[in-house]
Amino acid sequence: MHSTLQRRTLFIAGLALAAASSAFAQASRPIRLIVPYSPGGPLDVTARALAEQVEGKLGTIIVENKPGAGGNIGSDYVAKAAPDGQVIGLAAVATHAINPWLFSKMPFDAAKDFAPITQMVRVPNVLVMNADTAARLKINTLADLIAYARKNPGKLNYGSGGNGSAGHLAGEMFKQGAGVFAVHIPYNGANPAQLALLSGQVDFNIDNLATASANIKAGKLKALAVTTAGRSPLLPGVPAMSETIKGFDVGTWWGLVAPAGTPPEVINRLNAAFTEALRTPETQQRFAQLMAEPVPTTPEQFGQFMARERARYEQVVKRSGAKVD
Repeated sequence: MHSTLQRRTLFIAGLALAAASSAFAQASRPIRLIVPYSPGGPLDVTARALAEQVEGKLGTIIVENKPGAGGNIGSDYVAKAAPDGQVIGLAAVATHAINPWLFSKMPFDAAKDFAPITQMVRVPNVLVMNADTAARLKINTLADLIAYARKNPGKLNYGSGGNGSAGHLAGEMFKQGAGVFAVHIPYNGANPAQLALLSGQVDFNIDNLATASANIKAGKLKALAVTTAGRSPLLPGVPAMSETIKGFDVGTWWGLVAPAGTPPEVINRLNAAFTEALRTPETQQRFAQLMAEPVPTTPEQFGQFMARERARYEQVVKRSGAKVD
C-alpha cells in the first residue's frame, strides 16, 4: 500500500515537473515576430523598436522579414504557425484589408486565420504635389487642385506603388469624392512612385506621411491635404481632405496578430506587454520621428477595426477594377 502510494506520488510529481519544464522551455524560447515586408521600411523599423521595448516582459523577440506577394507570404507564414504565441506577425492595411479583394487567390483567410493582439500605429496619408508643378499650375490648396482638374479633365496624372496599392485606391477615392478625372500611373513600388513625382513625371501622389515627410520638409513636395478624418499633429497647418470632401478618411495602419486558436491568456499577456510599450514616452518619441502615431487597443477593438476596414476596401477595390491574378 505504502509502495503504491509512493509510486503515485512520484508519478504525479514527475508530471508536474514535466509540465513545468515544458512551460519553462516555451517561455525561454524566443518569440518570432514576422514582418511581411522588406527591412528598412516603417513597418520593419517600428516592429524592431517595439520588440526592444517588450523584451523585459516577454523575453527575446527575433524580428524576421518575409516579404513577397504584397505581404501575403509573411502573413501566410503566421496564419499557418502553431497557435502557441511563439510566432506573431504584423497585420497591415494591405495584407488584411486590401489584398483579400485584390488577389483572385489568397493563401489565407484574413477574417478567420488570425487572432488580433493590438493595433500598433496609425500613419496619415498625404496628398502631395511636385512643388515645381504646383507653382507652375498655381495650385496652392486642395480646392485649387480640384478646380484645375475639373477645368482640364485628363491632363493631371498621379502615381502609386502599383495597381491595387493603398496609394492607388486612395487616389481613386479622391477622384470619386472630388468628381474629377486623373490618369493613374502604377509603378513597381512606393519608392519608384515617389521618384517619379520628384522628377515631375507625375503630378501628384497620395503617400503615407512616413515616406513623404522628408521631401515635404525639404520643399521638394507640396502637401495639400492629409487623408485622415481630422488634421494631423504630425503635419500642423495642413488641412484634412475631409474639410473639402466630406467623409474622406483614409490612413495607413498596422498592428500585431497571432495565429487563430492562440489561447486567450497568451493573447492577453502579449497585449498587456505591447500596449504598455506603445504608451511609453520612448516609443512615442521614436515613432513620432517616423511620422507614426502609436495606437494601443484591446484585441477586440483591433479585430473590429480590421473587419470595418475589410468591408470598406471591398467596395473601393471593386470600384477601382484592380485585380492581381
